[in-house]
Amino acid sequence: MPNIGVPELLVILIVALIVFGPRKLPELGKSLGQGLREFRKSTSAVTDELRRGLDTPAQDVPVAVTPAVQVVPVPEQSPRA
Repeated sequence: MPNIGVPELLVILIVALIVFGPRKLPELGKSLGQGLREFRKSTSAVTDELRRGLDTPAQDVPVAVTPAVQVVPVPEQSPRA
């Protein structure tokens, strides 16, 4: 995928301005920024937790046991002539 340059960004902004209007555009930008901030915050929290988990020794954690899967043979069908 090619890099997005200034002309492409201008086209995207003009289309967004036409679709959403000048009053909604700042609200959309603000909500998009808040969403990205929350996403980065949660992903950094998860990676920090994983790093801390790798540094500490393993603890006894109960493991859920899944039931065995039963395989049921499918009856063969005779070819129709």
